[in-house]
Amino acid sequence: MNYLITGGAGFIGSNLVHLLVEQGHNVTVLDFLTYAGNLYSLANLEGKDNYSFIRGDIADGNLVSHILIDRGIHGIFNLAAENHVDRSIG
Repeated sequence: MNYLITGGAGFIGSNLVHLLVEQGHNVTVLDFLTYAGNLYSLANLEGKDNYSFIRGDIADGNLVSHILIDRGIHGIFNLAAENHVDRSIG
């Protein structure tokens, strides 16, 4: 399966990415790397054939469409979020 995980550099997202990659799924992570994302949490996956990282915003419809089509995505885990109420409203 080909999965897109938004917010994959966050705490929950990075754990899900590791699980899916270890299970042999193809995983594309889309993360804007705000204060909540930590690319270091995915560093040990660099170079794996079934993992890729894209720095970008889920609000960019063209980027998301391009990823879905080009990578043949079967499922999406949307874990991109703001953890403060004020930031979520914005």
